[in-house]
Amino acid sequence: MITLQEQVEKGVRILKAGGIVAFPTDTVYGLGADISNSEAVEGIYEAKKRPRHLPLPLLISEMSQISAVAGTVSQLTLFLARHFWPGGLTLVLPKAASLPTCFTDQPTIAVRVPDHPIPLALVQGLGKPIIGTSANISGKASALTADEVKQQLGDRVDFIIDGGKCLNGDESTVVDATGEVPVILRHGIIPQREIGRVFGEYCKVQNYADCSRL
Repeated sequence: MITLQEQVEKGVRILKAGGIVAFPTDTVYGLGADISNSEAVEGIYEAKKRPRHLPLPLLISEMSQISAVAGTVSQLTLFLARHFWPGGLTLVLPKAASLPTCFTDQPTIAVRVPDHPIPLALVQGLGKPIIGTSANISGKASALTADEVKQQLGDRVDFIIDGGKCLNGDESTVVDATGEVPVILRHGIIPQREIGRVFGEYCKVQNYADCSRL
C-alpha cells in the first residue's frame, strides 16, 4: 500500500514531467498541472472538456507568492487575502506579464491559497504555482472522492492522490478584486455575508464613507 506521502511525492514527479494530477483540497478534488507546460495545460482542457475561452485558476502555497502571478496587488487584495487565506476564497486579479501565454492570454488570473496540506505540498514540491481547477467534467458535479474523479475523468488523469473524502463539498467563492469594490463572481464555500463583513472592515481602515455597494 502506497502511503499518502509517497502519493504526494509521486504527484510532484508527474507534475515535473508534464503530467496531470488529481488531488483533494479543502473544497473539492482538484486537477493540477504545471502552468508553463503547454501540453499539460491543453491536457487539462481536454480532460475536463472545458471551453478554451474559460481561464484556469491557480493555486499558490503562501500569500507572498501573489506578486509572482499578479500584475498589481492592491490593498483590497491584501486585505481579503489576509482574512481568507489559506481557505476557500479565489481572487481574480490583474495577470502578471511573466505568466506563460500557454497558460492564459487573458488580462486577469484567478488564484488562491488552499487550506489543505496536499495541494500545498504539490506547489512547494514543483516550486511554482499549479493549475487548481476542479477535477470533474465541466458542467457536472464536483468530485469529492478519488473514486468520483476516476468515474468522471478515467485515464485522462495521469495520477489521482487518494486523500479521502473532501469534507466541505463546496467549491471556492470567486471574487473579482480588480476594482475598488469586491464583486462576487461565483458563490461558494465562503458566504456573501462574510465577504461583506470583511469589506466593511476594509472600508473602516480606508476611511470609506459608503460600503453598501457590495
